[in-house]
Amino acid sequence: MEEDFIFTAIQLLVSVGPLVLCGLIIGRTVEKQHFRRLDAFDAQCQDFLITQLKSFPMSVAGESAPSLVVTEVVIASDYLKSWFAKWRNLFGGELRSFQTLQIRAKREAMHRLIKSAMEQGYNAICNVRIESADVGGGTAQRKTPMAAVIATATAYHAGQDS
Repeated sequence: MEEDFIFTAIQLLVSVGPLVLCGLIIGRTVEKQHFRRLDAFDAQCQDFLITQLKSFPMSVAGESAPSLVVTEVVIASDYLKSWFAKWRNLFGGELRSFQTLQIRAKREAMHRLIKSAMEQGYNAICNVRIESADVGGGTAQRKTPMAAVIATATAYHAGQDS
């Protein structure tokens, strides 16, 4: 009886183990690629002025009027990350995997704000506001963890510091 249990456990590990390992590798690879893409964009936009001030620092008179830029980002968790989080929630503790979802969503929102402002011909944004929203459904039957972010800013033309 005990030998059957051990044999079944070994079979389960042999069949499910590679799937879990594959899920971990693919999930982390996708996440790292997203962070690399965001880092590359941040390096390209070092001269772009970003502030949380409500006014327009270094605003250039005579250019086009400031404009509102808005973006939404939703990044969903993968099944394996959600499964590990359920186990972590069972024993208590910090859900770091969901923190990376939130960080990725906020950085992607900033990326899209800057890109939108640049496409409209602006070189600065101010009054940046980032809010989280719940779009996961929150039902007991189907609760998919998602990081949803809504970001707004005012795009304007800033002059160079003399």
